[in-house]
Amino acid sequence: MLRGWDWYGDGSVVLVDIPLACCGLEIEAAIPATAVEVDGRTPAPRRVVTVSGTITTALADDVIAAVESQRALGPTTVVGFGACPAAGGPYWDAYSVVKGLDQLVHVDRFVPGCPPPPVALARVIAEVRGG
Repeated sequence: MLRGWDWYGDGSVVLVDIPLACCGLEIEAAIPATAVEVDGRTPAPRRVVTVSGTITTALADDVIAAVESQRALGPTTVVGFGACPAAGGPYWDAYSVVKGLDQLVHVDRFVPGCPPPPVALARVIAEVRGG
């Protein structure tokens, strides 16, 4: 089961992270103290799904399934968080690494960096919320 966070504590935006490697720690660092942990299937008018970390070919089908399960719940913004979901990161030339999340699913936003700063995620979520 995927964990989610009611980012603002008011039900307006739910963040669901698919943490695959080190950038998942940056996601955790970005979550505000006021956020409420919720089930990843919690309804919300705006849903942000982040894929953070290295995507291997062995995990590709699971990543697709996780993203699509979130999309089935309603409007979803998919965010590739870090260099690995953007283009494979420092492991881009490994045969077992997917060269970008967009090779698997539609991605709405990429947040660059290795790792990106936590504030970068907060900015994306504020934009999704409309403020």
